[in-house]
Amino acid sequence: MLSVNQLKKCYGSFTLDCTLCVPEGSITGLIGLNGAGKSTTFKAILGLIAYDSGTIRLFDKEIGNFTKKEKEDIGVVLSYSGFSELLSARDLIPILSGFYTRFDPHAFRGLCEQYRLPMNRKIKDLSTGMRAKLKVLTALAHQPRFLILDEPTSGLDVIARDQILELLRNYMEEDERRSILISSHISSDLEGLCDDIYMIHQGSILLHEDTDIILSRYGILKMKESRFTSLDKRYVMRWRREPYGICCLTDQKQYYVENAPDLAVENGSLDQTLTMMIKGERL
Repeated sequence: MLSVNQLKKCYGSFTLDCTLCVPEGSITGLIGLNGAGKSTTFKAILGLIAYDSGTIRLFDKEIGNFTKKEKEDIGVVLSYSGFSELLSARDLIPILSGFYTRFDPHAFRGLCEQYRLPMNRKIKDLSTGMRAKLKVLTALAHQPRFLILDEPTSGLDVIARDQILELLRNYMEEDERRSILISSHISSDLEGLCDDIYMIHQGSILLHEDTDIILSRYGILKMKESRFTSLDKRYVMRWRREPYGICCLTDQKQYYVENAPDLAVENGSLDQTLTMMIKGERL
């Protein structure tokens, strides 16, 4: 569906160097700290900024050569963009109808009703969660094949975040050919949503792995520094000193459960893995 190959963009001391792929029918997550390069990657994919080198292909076509009709197959939510706050959801209907030939006003009204978004209240009077849901609904309303979402759950409470994720799951269930690329620094939101994860830091991809593999095979080993000296390190990816001793990131948790029963072995999570990939040291 989407292929980004050796994409490079320099901003002063910051350099983005990114390669990633989003297969058809999958949800791919891009996670990292604020300023890691997530938004820059999305802007380049959407043609909002020029990039220095690399290729970007979507629907097996260079993104720069897209026609207006082909652009309708893309739904977008950007963290820094939105409609005028003086408009209401009802006001958006003629605007979206003019932008998209496949926009369905009846379906849009139905989704607003389902997620309790008032049609006549101005956007400036909506809660943060309502505004976020409205942005996602407008991206879905023209039935795109590909969604690109930059921090759609940022700043929301747990209930509002869950409703956004429900919207995305429903979108994927309607058509198995659809795909999503979603970024977030709230890694836990993506654990039950994404098929695979890219971790980005300071413009570079640190890790790409299936989400299920991270959650089932990755783990954190904890031990005294004296035990680290004799540790079988063949499956240690990163290590760092902590107040209690040493912790290590491994992608073979079960090996240490079976062969080093004296170690404390914790299940991996996206947050723990990202933290260790950023702050940990290579052997």
